Amino acid sequence: MKQWTTKGGQVISRLSHGMYNCFLVSCRGRHLLVDTGRKGSWKNLCRELDEQGASGGSLAGLVLTHTHYDHAENAAAIKERYNTKIIVHRKEADYVRKGENPVIHGTLPLTGWISDRLSHLYLSRFFRYRPVDGDLTVADRYDLSALGFQGYLLATPGHSPGSLSVILENEIAIVGDALFGVFRGSVIPPFAADEKLMAASWGNLLKTGCSVYLPAHGTARDREVLERQYEKYKRNYDRS
Repeated sequence: MKQWTTKGGQVISRLSHGMYNCFLVSCRGRHLLVDTGRKGSWKNLCRELDEQGASGGSLAGLVLTHTHYDHAENAAAIKERYNTKIIVHRKEADYVRKGENPVIHGTLPLTGWISDRLSHLYLSRFFRYRPVDGDLTVADRYDLSALGFQGYLLATPGHSPGSLSVILENEIAIVGDALFGVFRGSVIPPFAADEKLMAASWGNLLKTGCSVYLPAHGTARDREVLERQYEKYKRNYDRS
């Protein structure tokens, strides 16, 4: 299990299930889960959480970086099993309550072709998941100290309207699909609701000072890669 530790002693564990990464932040016997993966990973997810001691009331919350099915499919079950709070951006609270996906568009030629030819209604129905109410809805920024962690939630929209990133001590950011870590030298996700807004969120992530960015798909990205990608896309949008 890959782990990172902040200077303040918070431990971030990657709970990897195939193509999907979830993350567990642990500090002084308390835990914060970020995303849930797909329902096929449920047993492994529970095993890993229990092995890390995230039971008996110590799981302080579940942060949904956004409400696409591959991030929220186990949210209802996590809430039931661990009696924890679900934290979601207010722009996506209705999506998780209905078990629906925010609309996305392709950012690459192939994914653009796919999204153009499949109706959004079809995609929404095909990727439905078990609905659940969010317990804590947040806006642009939310301080995590109330839950026992050194950090905050930062709105990073673009991939979806209410995407969130978890910023830990301005060192490590857990970014959901705001960045992708699959293609070498790239951070662009294959799908996004608003590419220009996504690039602006990259700029806001750089302003945090974080040097490590942990995406939900692929491997960690460093600050240098993100800076190159941000400058490239910023130039493109400045010309448009």
